[in-house]
Amino acid sequence: MEEYTPLENSSPDGGKVKFFIGGGLIIAAVIYLIASSATANAQYFLTVQETLEKSQTGELADRNLRISGAVVGDTIEYEIETLTLRFEVAHVPAENEILEEEGGLAAALHRAVEDPDRPRIDVVYQGAKPDLLQNEAQAILTGYLDQAGVFQAEELLLKCPTKYEGAVPEQSP
Repeated sequence: MEEYTPLENSSPDGGKVKFFIGGGLIIAAVIYLIASSATANAQYFLTVQETLEKSQTGELADRNLRISGAVVGDTIEYEIETLTLRFEVAHVPAENEILEEEGGLAAALHRAVEDPDRPRIDVVYQGAKPDLLQNEAQAILTGYLDQAGVFQAEELLLKCPTKYEGAVPEQSP
Protein backbone atom coordinates (compact mmCIF):
# COMPACT_ATOMS: atom_id res chain seq x y z
CA MET A 1 0.00 0.00 0.00
CA GLU A 2 1.24 3.46 -0.93
CA GLU A 3 1.93 5.95 1.73
CA TYR A 4 0.12 9.34 1.50
CA THR A 5 2.42 12.29 1.01
CA PRO A 6 1.03 15.81 1.22
CA LEU A 7 1.56 18.18 -1.69
CA GLU A 8 4.49 20.51 -1.37
CA ASN A 9 2.32 23.68 -1.51
CA SER A 10 -0.21 22.65 1.12
CA SER A 11 0.13 24.04 4.59
CA PRO A 12 -1.87 23.66 7.77
CA ASP A 13 -3.21 27.25 7.38
CA GLY A 14 -4.23 26.80 3.71
CA GLY A 15 -7.80 25.93 4.67
CA LYS A 16 -8.17 29.11 6.70
CA VAL A 17 -6.95 31.25 3.81
CA LYS A 18 -9.46 29.64 1.43
CA PHE A 19 -12.20 30.14 4.02
CA PHE A 20 -11.42 33.86 4.36
CA ILE A 21 -11.17 34.37 0.58
CA GLY A 22 -14.49 32.56 0.04
CA GLY A 23 -16.14 34.50 2.85
CA GLY A 24 -14.82 37.77 1.47
CA LEU A 25 -16.22 36.99 -1.98
CA ILE A 26 -19.63 36.17 -0.51
CA ILE A 27 -19.69 39.40 1.52
CA ALA A 28 -18.64 41.42 -1.55
CA ALA A 29 -21.41 39.81 -3.62
CA VAL A 30 -24.03 40.62 -0.97
CA ILE A 31 -22.87 44.24 -0.74
CA TYR A 32 -22.98 44.57 -4.53
CA LEU A 33 -26.53 43.16 -4.68
CA ILE A 34 -27.76 45.50 -1.94
CA ALA A 35 -26.14 48.55 -3.57
CA SER A 36 -27.44 47.76 -7.06
CA SER A 37 -30.95 47.08 -5.74
CA ALA A 38 -31.01 50.33 -3.76
CA THR A 39 -29.84 52.31 -6.78
CA ALA A 40 -32.42 50.72 -9.07
CA ASN A 41 -35.27 51.48 -6.65
CA ALA A 42 -34.12 54.96 -5.62
CA GLN A 43 -36.55 57.79 -6.12
CA TYR A 44 -35.67 61.40 -6.61
CA PHE A 45 -37.88 63.89 -4.75
CA LEU A 46 -38.14 67.01 -6.85
CA THR A 47 -40.18 70.15 -7.23
CA VAL A 48 -42.00 70.85 -10.49
CA GLN A 49 -39.33 73.35 -11.55
CA GLU A 50 -36.47 70.93 -10.80
CA THR A 51 -38.26 68.19 -12.74
CA LEU A 52 -38.65 70.39 -15.80
CA GLU A 53 -35.03 71.58 -15.65
CA LYS A 54 -33.60 68.07 -15.27
CA SER A 55 -35.86 66.62 -17.95
CA GLN A 56 -34.28 68.92 -20.52
CA THR A 57 -30.83 67.46 -19.83
CA GLY A 58 -32.06 63.87 -20.03
CA GLU A 59 -31.12 63.21 -16.38
CA LEU A 60 -34.54 61.79 -15.58
CA ALA A 61 -34.77 59.18 -18.34
CA ASP A 62 -35.96 55.85 -16.93
CA ARG A 63 -36.02 57.22 -13.38
CA ASN A 64 -38.66 56.64 -10.78
CA LEU A 65 -39.52 60.10 -9.43
CA ARG A 66 -41.49 61.68 -6.65
CA ILE A 67 -42.60 65.26 -7.23
CA SER A 68 -44.60 67.74 -5.22
CA GLY A 69 -46.78 70.58 -6.47
CA ALA A 70 -50.09 72.39 -6.20
CA VAL A 71 -53.14 71.00 -8.04
CA VAL A 72 -54.51 73.48 -10.58
CA GLY A 73 -58.24 72.93 -10.09
CA ASP A 74 -59.57 74.10 -13.45
CA THR A 75 -57.37 71.55 -15.28
CA ILE A 76 -58.88 68.48 -13.58
CA GLU A 77 -60.48 66.09 -16.08
CA TYR A 78 -61.76 62.62 -15.19
CA GLU A 79 -62.91 59.95 -17.63
CA ILE A 80 -65.10 57.53 -15.68
CA GLU A 81 -65.12 54.89 -18.44
CA THR A 82 -61.32 54.53 -18.49
CA LEU A 83 -60.60 55.77 -14.93
CA THR A 84 -58.15 58.26 -16.43
CA LEU A 85 -57.46 61.36 -14.38
CA ARG A 86 -55.65 64.35 -15.92
CA PHE A 87 -54.61 67.57 -14.24
CA GLU A 88 -51.71 69.99 -13.83
CA VAL A 89 -49.51 70.64 -10.85
CA ALA A 90 -47.80 74.00 -10.36
CA HIS A 91 -44.41 74.63 -8.78
CA VAL A 92 -44.34 75.21 -5.02
CA PRO A 93 -41.02 76.24 -3.42
CA ALA A 94 -39.39 73.52 -1.32
CA GLU A 95 -37.43 75.70 1.08
CA ASN A 96 -39.14 76.28 4.42
CA GLU A 97 -37.83 79.85 4.57
CA ILE A 98 -39.55 80.74 1.27
CA LEU A 99 -42.77 79.05 2.40
CA GLU A 100 -42.72 81.09 5.61
CA GLU A 101 -42.13 84.30 3.61
CA GLU A 102 -45.16 83.45 1.45
CA GLY A 103 -47.33 83.08 4.58
CA GLY A 104 -47.23 79.29 5.04
CA LEU A 105 -47.97 76.30 2.87
CA ALA A 106 -51.63 77.13 2.19
CA ALA A 107 -50.68 80.61 0.93
CA ALA A 108 -47.83 79.18 -1.18
CA LEU A 109 -50.21 76.64 -2.76
CA HIS A 110 -52.68 79.43 -3.53
CA ARG A 111 -49.98 81.62 -5.11
CA ALA A 112 -48.67 78.70 -7.17
CA VAL A 113 -52.09 78.04 -8.69
CA GLU A 114 -52.91 81.71 -9.29
CA ASP A 115 -49.57 82.55 -10.95
CA PRO A 116 -49.75 81.64 -14.68
CA ASP A 117 -45.98 82.07 -14.98
CA ARG A 118 -45.16 79.30 -12.48
CA PRO A 119 -43.75 76.13 -14.04
CA ARG A 120 -46.39 73.39 -14.47
CA ILE A 121 -46.43 69.73 -15.37
CA ASP A 122 -49.29 67.75 -16.90
CA VAL A 123 -50.16 64.63 -14.90
CA VAL A 124 -51.99 61.46 -15.94
CA TYR A 125 -53.16 58.96 -13.32
CA GLN A 126 -55.05 55.70 -13.87
CA GLY A 127 -57.42 54.91 -11.04
CA ALA A 128 -60.29 56.18 -8.97
CA LYS A 129 -60.57 59.92 -8.50
CA PRO A 130 -59.45 60.79 -4.94
CA ASP A 131 -61.88 62.77 -2.79
CA LEU A 132 -59.19 65.31 -1.85
CA LEU A 133 -58.40 66.17 -5.48
CA GLN A 134 -59.29 69.84 -5.54
CA ASN A 135 -57.88 73.22 -6.41
CA GLU A 136 -54.78 74.15 -4.37
CA ALA A 137 -54.36 70.71 -2.81
CA GLN A 138 -50.75 69.66 -2.32
CA ALA A 139 -50.05 66.67 -4.57
CA ILE A 140 -47.19 64.27 -3.96
CA LEU A 141 -46.85 62.08 -7.03
CA THR A 142 -44.78 58.96 -7.63
CA GLY A 143 -44.13 57.82 -11.18
CA TYR A 144 -42.09 58.80 -14.20
CA LEU A 145 -41.87 61.52 -16.82
CA ASP A 146 -42.65 60.19 -20.30
CA GLN A 147 -40.96 61.35 -23.51
CA ALA A 148 -43.71 63.91 -24.14
CA GLY A 149 -43.03 65.55 -20.77
CA VAL A 150 -46.23 64.23 -19.14
CA PHE A 151 -45.86 62.83 -15.63
CA GLN A 152 -47.32 59.32 -15.54
CA ALA A 153 -48.37 59.00 -11.89
CA GLU A 154 -48.44 55.53 -10.39
CA GLU A 155 -49.20 56.79 -6.89
CA LEU A 156 -51.07 59.93 -5.87
CA LEU A 157 -51.11 61.43 -2.38
CA LEU A 158 -53.13 64.59 -1.76
CA LYS A 159 -53.14 66.93 1.21
CA CYS A 160 -55.88 69.48 1.59
CA PRO A 161 -54.44 72.98 2.19
CA THR A 162 -57.08 73.93 4.74
CA LYS A 163 -56.30 70.91 6.92
CA TYR A 164 -52.56 70.75 6.42
CA GLU A 165 -50.37 73.63 7.49
CA GLY A 166 -47.00 71.81 7.72
CA ALA A 167 -44.04 72.35 5.44
CA VAL A 168 -43.32 70.59 2.17
CA PRO A 169 -41.17 67.44 2.64
CA GLU A 170 -37.42 67.89 2.41
CA GLN A 171 -36.07 67.78 -1.14
CA SER A 172 -33.01 65.86 -2.30
CA PRO A 173 -30.04 67.87 -3.53
